[in-house]
Amino acid sequence: MAVCGDFVRQLQERQAYIDRHLVRFMPPAGSYPPVIHQAMHYAVFNGGKRLRPTLVLEAARAVGGEVEKALPTACAIEMIHCYSLVHDDLPAMDDDDLRRGKPTCHKVFGEANAILTGDALLTLAFEVLAGSASIPGLEPVQVMKVIHEVAVAAGSQGMIGGQVLDLEAEGAEISLELLKDIHSRKTGALFRACLRSGSMLFGVEDERLKALTRYAESFGLGFQVTDDILDVEGDEQVIGKPVGSDRKNEKATYPYLLGLDEARRVARTCIQEAVESLAPFGPEADFLRNLAHYVLERQS
Repeated sequence: MAVCGDFVRQLQERQAYIDRHLVRFMPPAGSYPPVIHQAMHYAVFNGGKRLRPTLVLEAARAVGGEVEKALPTACAIEMIHCYSLVHDDLPAMDDDDLRRGKPTCHKVFGEANAILTGDALLTLAFEVLAGSASIPGLEPVQVMKVIHEVAVAAGSQGMIGGQVLDLEAEGAEISLELLKDIHSRKTGALFRACLRSGSMLFGVEDERLKALTRYAESFGLGFQVTDDILDVEGDEQVIGKPVGSDRKNEKATYPYLLGLDEARRVARTCIQEAVESLAPFGPEADFLRNLAHYVLERQS
């Protein structure tokens, strides 16, 4: 299924909407001490696709929640994602000089400030999440469940654990099962938290939550496989980083283990499963369906 131009416009509108609200939750770039706040803004407002906050808001929409009340959760998760990229790019990790076509945070502000920038974004994210408890119409107990969900996804059993396993696997021959586990944690955990949080925030923990969880798992794997394919055959000017950086860092990838043709097949299967998982929903989940197809067709 080809993604139409109307969907791309809708996605861009959501990106702009999220950016307008993200800045509300950030300290001003010029506030004291200026270097840390400038670095935080540099890390967050650098052309990101805003997929994760979009997933939060669309999950809320799918279960009939008030999308505006999910904005703090959506923006907080984007802050966590941005912090993880700042740290991933460090010389001690992936040692990348470019992110989205621009010098990485540590290349502009230095390694020490980049580490502190990531720390500050993670801390701010939980400050913003906790603030949701005071939003009229949201139950504090549901907000606490969301905070727990996000903390687990971002921690040693989720994203951090995945990064540790990824670092340990560099230069090693690993199994497909281990590769799936790495990415289920490193990439997939935060995607799951996005979809689940957008539902749980409004007290929806029935079959719809299970459906959104299945969507997140298939979507996340499809996203990662496509990401690996782009690292092999993408346009460096479009993806904003050097092609082949994964293999340069001796990272195992789906094309490396399976070959490009099989990797493409796996990506298509994942996206089809993601779409099928939304069967309990009607047109209120159409954006999520189209987003899955977009991930398969994306160029960056």
